[in-house]
Amino acid sequence: MELKRVGSQPSQKGPADFFTGTVRIDPLSNPPAPARVSCASVTFEPGARSHWHTHPLGQTLIVTAGCGWTQCEGEAIVEIRAGDVIWCPPGHKHWHGASPTTSMTHIAVQEALDGKAVHWLEPVTDEQYLAGPPSGDASPRNH
Repeated sequence: MELKRVGSQPSQKGPADFFTGTVRIDPLSNPPAPARVSCASVTFEPGARSHWHTHPLGQTLIVTAGCGWTQCEGEAIVEIRAGDVIWCPPGHKHWHGASPTTSMTHIAVQEALDGKAVHWLEPVTDEQYLAGPPSGDASPRNH
């Protein structure tokens, strides 16, 4: 058994190659093979977001604080809040991040296929992001 004490793993800045705005990644678990699941706590400051991306075996997001937005390709932006759990199926193009005025933290859980857990794509443009969720739509959908 391996115990990771709180504060024993350094926070990382979300790289500009994969994120827009200020993002902090706190690793939680990244066990060696043959394990394939890794997880991290990711905090997005207001306006920050991931780039578009996919996961070969899908991803679960557990929102732990704040209010954020997520979007699947071809669908409207959806507001997500603390306590919400989102499942992104394998190969499903999506992004997630904070709202323009509120930070958001989620735990991201994903499985690697052939050593790769994510395939990063292009940034979410300001125009795409600022479209925001439809008025009055505060409930996550089944993505």
